[in-house]
Amino acid sequence: MNKVGIIGAGNIGCAIAKGLVNCKKMDASRIYLSRKKNNLLEDHKKRGFVVTDNTTIVKACDIILLAVLPHQAREVVDDIKALLGTGNKVLVSVVSAVTIQELQEWSGGVVPVVRVMPNTAVEFGAGMICIAGAHEASVDQVRSLIESLGQTMIINEQLMPAATILGATGIAFFMRFIRAVSQGGIQIGFHADEAGQIAAQTARGAAELLMQSDHHPETQIDRVTTPMGCTISGLNEMEHFGLSSAVIKGIVKSFSGISDLK
Repeated sequence: MNKVGIIGAGNIGCAIAKGLVNCKKMDASRIYLSRKKNNLLEDHKKRGFVVTDNTTIVKACDIILLAVLPHQAREVVDDIKALLGTGNKVLVSVVSAVTIQELQEWSGGVVPVVRVMPNTAVEFGAGMICIAGAHEASVDQVRSLIESLGQTMIINEQLMPAATILGATGIAFFMRFIRAVSQGGIQIGFHADEAGQIAAQTARGAAELLMQSDHHPETQIDRVTTPMGCTISGLNEMEHFGLSSAVIKGIVKSFSGISDLK
């Protein structure tokens, strides 16, 4: 089994690391982690992850996952590029707004580069992970590693910014909607913890209906709406206040700002 190194082990990097262990894909002892402040990884060290520096990660690991901020990416790659060409390594980037071409140029073209865009639900095997890369063997290798963390999809790299908004940032959008539903539940009689549990499980059920049935969302909506019923009256009220329009505008607004991440 390959060793995996995660450079920039913040929220998403640690979510991937914990997901690989939770899904029994790898032992923690084969996952190396680093970040600017390694003291923030003490809890992971206690769980068996190897907390070390970038140089050690590149020397020891076959798959190096770059999870730093966009403005940090070039400096990090410059620092490790002399070691990237040793062995059969793959550089995997979860960095938004940094292209495969840029990563190849910075690394001197000595290593295959694959871009992935996961979301934080990978920690529990429920992530959505988009993958792009020019080297088919490397893409397959990466997909084999992370497919246990959720649903994977091979996409053209041009769609990576859109994947970032829809899949990664999308977690926050759905969280806000679940929060709003739970707040409504409190107003109509439930305690906060009860309303939150019902809202979250109902959202999970709605997603599962779509995943298992392959139906359009409106097909499932039609199944629970009746003439003059409470469901359609609630849906229409939400639409009168711009629910769908607000969500679409929010997604498009986020997409328009992604170029500012560098």
